Amino acid sequence: MTLALSAADRAAIGVSLELAAVSTAILLLLGTPLAWWLARTRSRWRTPIEALTALPLVLPPTVLGFYLLVILGPRGPVGGLWEGLGGDRIVFSFPGLVIGSVLYSLPFVVQPLHNAFAGLGERPLEVAATLRASPLDRFFTVAVPLARPGFFTAAVLAFAHTLGEFGVVLMVGGNIPGRTQVVSIAIYDHVEALEYGAAHTLSAAMLGFSFLVLLAMYTLNRSFEAPRL
Repeated sequence: MTLALSAADRAAIGVSLELAAVSTAILLLLGTPLAWWLARTRSRWRTPIEALTALPLVLPPTVLGFYLLVILGPRGPVGGLWEGLGGDRIVFSFPGLVIGSVLYSLPFVVQPLHNAFAGLGERPLEVAATLRASPLDRFFTVAVPLARPGFFTAAVLAFAHTLGEFGVVLMVGGNIPGRTQVVSIAIYDHVEALEYGAAHTLSAAMLGFSFLVLLAMYTLNRSFEAPRL
């Protein structure tokens, strides 16, 4: 059994970490206003949008990856238009990986933030309103600090979930070493080639990292909890 990581495996780890970091940042930027809207709105569109946001939780990753491949491909409505304007090909590229990861991990960010915002209640925001705080001020000075555990959980889940993606990233990004090959695909390649030692090394590293990330999340979330009298 080999314990050393090859150059290709180290490159796959680097691509995975970069993908997880970029996707998490984008997910927090997009997911925060969406979660806030879902927690506060009374619109009739709330339920359909909630269902659409949660769809990746039940949809097979290859299905989402297939439709993204069709839409973002050179003959698709988005990919064809983008390439016609002089842009680089989206599929089988790192930006394609990011798009697929953001869509597939969206519920892992929106749901913790939604629960955190919904759990605030009306009282803190009403008090801020009586002090003449604008809606934007109430959001950044009241809602965001009180929802800090939700932000932390959302960031951790998005990062960890992106590291473990397989079906979506394989369909949209392919398997190009050093560019779109992530750890999950590298493990699959090792198993397919009967290189169980290399597969074990990568798998054990992912297992240990995932456990430590979740352990840190639960530990810090407990530290955020207010002491009960």
